[in-house]
Amino acid sequence: MQGLGAFATHPISAGVRLMEYAGQRLTPAEAEARYPDVLGERHHTFLFAIDDDVVIDAAFDGNDARFINHSCDPNCDAVIDDGRIWIETLRDIAPGEELAYDYAYVLDERHSPAAKRRFPCHCGAASCRGTILAKKR
Repeated sequence: MQGLGAFATHPISAGVRLMEYAGQRLTPAEAEARYPDVLGERHHTFLFAIDDDVVIDAAFDGNDARFINHSCDPNCDAVIDDGRIWIETLRDIAPGEELAYDYAYVLDERHSPAAKRRFPCHCGAASCRGTILAKKR
């Protein structure tokens, strides 16, 4: 889908906790200073917010979880448990299949066409919404 991706090397059952999404723990202010959101530029970092106070930057001290791509029809989920992020399988996964979870990126501004272009999705799923942005409620 994008970049390296992460692929199953053997069959994986549904409900398996695969790995932790590891990296340097930052405050949201530190993350914003490191990766300012610039209008007109494509958004791409290894940031994952645990809550309003902690952001994981997998570009620093991260592991292979940072290579798992987004999909609008994911086979994995990111689960926050006791201040840590875990990647878990949603269904059985075959060898060679790409691992993916829905990034559901939260953007406070309106999901205008320009905003969606800054956060594109190229997963190719029949249900692809064209963006990694979370669905507006």
